[in-house]
Amino acid sequence: MLATAPVLFSADRDSYELAVREIREEFGREVRIERVSADLGRITDNAPPVADLAAACDTGRIVFVRHLTVEIASFPPDDVPPAHELAELILAELPKHPQALAVQTWTDGAGTGGTYYHLLDEALGARGIAVSRAEQDVVVSCFVSQRQVLIGLNRLADSLADWPGGRMRLARSDDRVSRSEFKLEEAIRTFHLGLKPGGKGLDLGASPGGWTRILRQYEQEVWSVDPGALDPRLDSDRRIHHVATTAGEFFRRNDVRFDVVVNDMRMDQVMSARVMLDAVPHLRRGALAVVTLKGGGRNPLDAARRGMDVLAKEYDVLHARQLHHNRREITVVARAR
Repeated sequence: MLATAPVLFSADRDSYELAVREIREEFGREVRIERVSADLGRITDNAPPVADLAAACDTGRIVFVRHLTVEIASFPPDDVPPAHELAELILAELPKHPQALAVQTWTDGAGTGGTYYHLLDEALGARGIAVSRAEQDVVVSCFVSQRQVLIGLNRLADSLADWPGGRMRLARSDDRVSRSEFKLEEAIRTFHLGLKPGGKGLDLGASPGGWTRILRQYEQEVWSVDPGALDPRLDSDRRIHHVATTAGEFFRRNDVRFDVVVNDMRMDQVMSARVMLDAVPHLRRGALAVVTLKGGGRNPLDAARRGMDVLAKEYDVLHARQLHHNRREITVVARAR
């Protein structure tokens, strides 16, 4: 892949300027960035190596970037080469002929860009390359707008998410308790969180029980703490223990040690982080923590950093990112010391 090629990054449209600020703070003011669409930017001059940018995002130094790829070509929509030429262009950037590639397409509107997926699938398949939408070491990205079609290429390890533009789509089911389930499920998949079956989980601010249900899917026994009720569909699960009280009162009486603690409570960043500090004496050493730090205010980036600074007093912050299902908040993954 071209070392000096522009790097494309995606971000929530309301957080795009925050992502730009983070990139420049991390890599210097001389980095030139132009906006391609509402949620896509292009680093054109002085772009850092994509692996360095990915590392900054993965460790939480940059939290508002969701997806990365290296641009290898751009075309006006009415001047896109034939599919076989696109396939040759992509293969020319790879050091050796791959056996499989992921092809991910998306648009700046409601469409999926599926036409381009099928074109590339057919053209690459004719060269003996298996094409799928995910789970391959190298990812071909194709972004389609009314003004241009962009082709990108990146290692999955440096892409941040294995979904087009970082837009994770999770299937809805009749068992779903709340929309918030998607946030925890996305965090578990994106950050490859290993939840050991048979562990003990603590869900703070659990009502109506969406995050509790996800923890149970990963075979955790869950203590769900919230004065509010849980969804009645959870009542029959004997490995869910609803404690109808506040977090503070629970901590005063609890004698269980937990392997994982999660917190999606509606409070500001610093207050949520302080609740997580209160949880530390009740956690096993090395326990995993997942917390959403809510956005809002005039400076959500600095507010999020204040919350992470509080967490860092007792946890090692592993990841922090505004995921697709977060809306105006970020998800932080940390490990208790």
